[in-house]
Amino acid sequence: MQEILFNFISKYVSLTEDEQNALVSLDIFRSVKKGTILLKEGQKSKESYFVLKGCIRTYYVLDGEEKTTAFYTEMEAFTPPCVINKTPSEYYISCVEDTILTVSNSDMEVEVNSKFPKFEIMCRVLSEELLAKQRIDFDEFKTSSPEQRYLNLLQSRPDLIQRVPQHQLASFLGIKPQSLSRLRARITEKDKG
Repeated sequence: MQEILFNFISKYVSLTEDEQNALVSLDIFRSVKKGTILLKEGQKSKESYFVLKGCIRTYYVLDGEEKTTAFYTEMEAFTPPCVINKTPSEYYISCVEDTILTVSNSDMEVEVNSKFPKFEIMCRVLSEELLAKQRIDFDEFKTSSPEQRYLNLLQSRPDLIQRVPQHQLASFLGIKPQSLSRLRARITEKDKG
């Protein structure tokens, strides 16, 4: 687990042995079972997540129906807005698969960033990359048809098609599961024709 994290970090900054040891000593690694809810609507949290292996999703429950807003898989970080705003969460975070992740909190991050300034630089770069990606994803979602969103997903994140239950995938695409089934059948027919 540690090696996966260190390999990822090395793309941004090089760590000394002391810095690696400092990270390991924080006890940030967690193994979480599929179906575990990491955060519930209405809960307050200081925790940020980085997925080393597995998949987590964020979703709202509106009128008794789950509305999936995002999936986070290997090498993706996520800080819920409630951590930054210091307000109760407006949505849920749960594990779609058995997941290994790092869990840090804002107090820990302040301490690490003050001891090791390069972590703050890395976090800033990661935040900028994530913000740019989310902006592109949001714009793409708003300007695409459901079929185009599915085709984009097939191209950009094909692993999700296999890893995520169909009703969650449909919700993420903004359609009903039956519509997803019809859409997939239509695309399969086009590919054959």
